[in-house]
Amino acid sequence: MSFGLSHGRQLDTSGHGIESDDLPAWTGSSLDPRSLFERSDVPLELEIGSGKGTFLMQQAATQTGTNFLGIEWSREFYRYAADRARRNQRANVLLLHDDGSEFVRFKCATGIVNVLHLYFTDPWPKKRHHKRRFVQNDTMESMHRILKPDGCIHLVTDHDDLWAWYCDHAKRHARLFDEHPFNPPSSAGLGEVVGTNFERKYQREGRPFHAMTLTRTAIQEDHTSAS
Repeated sequence: MSFGLSHGRQLDTSGHGIESDDLPAWTGSSLDPRSLFERSDVPLELEIGSGKGTFLMQQAATQTGTNFLGIEWSREFYRYAADRARRNQRANVLLLHDDGSEFVRFKCATGIVNVLHLYFTDPWPKKRHHKRRFVQNDTMESMHRILKPDGCIHLVTDHDDLWAWYCDHAKRHARLFDEHPFNPPSSAGLGEVVGTNFERKYQREGRPFHAMTLTRTAIQEDHTSAS
């Protein structure tokens, strides 16, 4: 299925788009995406399911001392967002064409991510597809692993059942994360929760939004983990 995002022009991902096959060599959970950026010594934030890259473009402009890696499975959205980052000369934004769940669970190194953003991820509404939702028991464990000690996860959705799923998993993994109210990012517009394309579309439709922040807690295993 094509969304017609290119509007007939050639999308250029050079300098801002990375295919999963072009990632540096990694063994187990050893890949440090900070090395992919021009500056590797600044905080790193990940967005899972970055879509057209609206949040990344907006927030990277206000938070220039932070690197943003957007992970998008749809090739068309990935290419559009990477081309958008190139056109806007966002040196602190990269797009990765990969499965976000696999990246977090099996590739990403331990204790390196400051913030994880999950905004309007696919709700997979049919019960038989719930296993495809990003938030699962194993990804909760993996997100805790890759986050820095003071790291956090921001979750926003318009989908009531997915919100109940988030709340259930947050409660189930209370030893890993503390739940807090969500504060909109600095790039969000007046009355916006985040300011993504999906949010603006859903806002026009009158849909309610749900949001929370989960902050990483220390557990006993941390003293043996790499920092």
